Amino acid sequence: MDDECLFCQIASGKIASDIVYEDNDVVAFTDVSPGAPTHLLIVPRVHLASLNDTDTKDIELLGKMMRAAITLAKEHDLAEGGYRLVINTGKDAGQTVGHIHLHLLGGRSLSWPPG
Repeated sequence: MDDECLFCQIASGKIASDIVYEDNDVVAFTDVSPGAPTHLLIVPRVHLASLNDTDTKDIELLGKMMRAAITLAKEHDLAEGGYRLVINTGKDAGQTVGHIHLHLLGGRSLSWPPG
């Protein structure tokens, strides 16, 4: 864990957030600046700065993030109508926090292409 990282501090409970899911490896919480009626962030408890910092040893963790997203989509009644999962990687893609995170967006029709 990186004590300076905002998402590490949320995952460890040092900073309060609206936690909607947690297990031993993953934490999910509502985005403070939502881009859709449902906008959740799913983060690993371990600090990884971006998708570029993952390796084959992280495949299981990435899968757990996806499984959490599917569970949350069902719990938030998004599964039938549809939802979007996004991982921004790097500044040009819009990554603003240096901790890998998966966006779960839904609750309205989402246009394509994004941004």
